[in-house]
Amino acid sequence: MTGGSKLRIGFMPLVDAAALIVAVDKGFAEAEGLEVELVREASWSNIRDKLAIGHFDAAHLLTPMAIASTLGLGHVKIPFVAPVNLATNGNAITLSPALFEALRETAGGRLDGPASSARALGALVRRREAEGLEPLTFGMTFPFSTHNYQLRYWMAEGGINPDCDLRLVVLPPPFMVESLRAGHVDGFCVGAPWNSVAVDADLGVILHFGCEIFARAPEKVLALRRSSVEDDPQPVLALVRAVVAAASFVEAAEAREEVASILAREDRVGVDAALIARSLEGRLILNAAGDQRQAEDYLVIRRQGACRPRAEHAAWLYAQMLRWDQARYSLDALSAAQGVMRADLYDSAIGEEPAPSAPIGAFAGPRFEADSLPSYLGAFPIGQKISER
Repeated sequence: MTGGSKLRIGFMPLVDAAALIVAVDKGFAEAEGLEVELVREASWSNIRDKLAIGHFDAAHLLTPMAIASTLGLGHVKIPFVAPVNLATNGNAITLSPALFEALRETAGGRLDGPASSARALGALVRRREAEGLEPLTFGMTFPFSTHNYQLRYWMAEGGINPDCDLRLVVLPPPFMVESLRAGHVDGFCVGAPWNSVAVDADLGVILHFGCEIFARAPEKVLALRRSSVEDDPQPVLALVRAVVAAASFVEAAEAREEVASILAREDRVGVDAALIARSLEGRLILNAAGDQRQAEDYLVIRRQGACRPRAEHAAWLYAQMLRWDQARYSLDALSAAQGVMRADLYDSAIGEEPAPSAPIGAFAGPRFEADSLPSYLGAFPIGQKISER
């Protein structure tokens, strides 16, 4: 690390940065002998680039982005490591009220889950094409993101090829709501709190929680350059301890109001504390009528062993990259992707008994097997196929 025990860490204004923010603002990092400056950024590419060239010592980062950078996909090849997960799940799919109503009508008034809504979306897309209308446009945060893969997986189950039948565009999370207001997108997939911000502004309707698409989506990690960890692992272990202690604090029900107040600050997430508290609780208002939905696993910070990195989650993300033609298949690349998730560093810092690994748990499709990617990908009617080699 460039600064010894003085660290500069980038983050995006999202509720899933809570453990990192609380680690600094509640003194958990200081208790580990660390001096940390948190820098709020506007886009994921900014964070990745500043981490890659050493302007940041660590970063709140999209888990697929850490893998993509390590593999040299879409950017220069800079190996990253992730010694701790910051969040599992936390996303949602939000539609404009007009698109939601069109989807509901197409489904005969019933949107029971992602399978039925995907079929309705497929029918709607085909009808719009027959009528000569512009393709629908959806926003997601980055090509290498669970947001992108959640949208694509859901759409493909409705017979939609996301690369041909509609448009997917990249937007920074804080810009999603204004893009919906301006009519630049018809819907988006983004992390908390921005879905709720759209609902509170009467601009959007939350259709699905991300955990309805993938039960255990590996969402964000604390990422560092592999070279800096090899040079001096001790500050990394101290930072992991601080983040995990903060994650336990974040998930304590009695601390929810305080955590929400910390995140609500303008230099942190910068939205209403009550809205953030609902996100932490997993209880979201869905529409202007005030209908609510609650899911225990909407956003998981610490419980169920969520902080410990999992190589099998990296393999699953690599498989999504293969499916959507973002990567080429090789056993070396699979191994490199799995090597990003450094459970060994986590275990050295925390020393707890590992919890059993939970599968990703997609709402449809074949069971994932990391040692059989060709057969896994071959089971999907839409997406790239690969062969053993």
